[in-house]
Amino acid sequence: MKRAIKILSLLLVTVFAFSACSKDDDPADNDLFIGTYDGSVGFSSTNDGEADVSSSDGSVTVSKVGDNYTFNFSNGIPTLSNIAMEKGDNNTIVIGNGMAGTIRVTASSLNILYTRDGRSWSADCDR
Repeated sequence: MKRAIKILSLLLVTVFAFSACSKDDDPADNDLFIGTYDGSVGFSSTNDGEADVSSSDGSVTVSKVGDNYTFNFSNGIPTLSNIAMEKGDNNTIVIGNGMAGTIRVTASSLNILYTRDGRSWSADCDR
């Protein structure tokens, strides 16, 4: 009987340990997503003073201040800042006030297709 209780206790502890570890972390919850992602980056703008950057090899460095994320692009692409990540599905979808797009960030990948004020950023990167 004691052996059965030990086995049952060990099984319950194992189930609890596996259920406590989340496979789908959310950027709104932690700093796991901060760092540099390498891959294809691009930028286009309708503003005359800004040069377009066609999709090419580059990197995006993700940083977080409070609840807002900043995406620093290489290749002379302007920084995309003050992005608040909403909880759920590891991404944010922003539509309104001149903004539209999708930013998806996981521990191993970053995908951006985002437009604001006539400027468009894109990234398809991995760590």
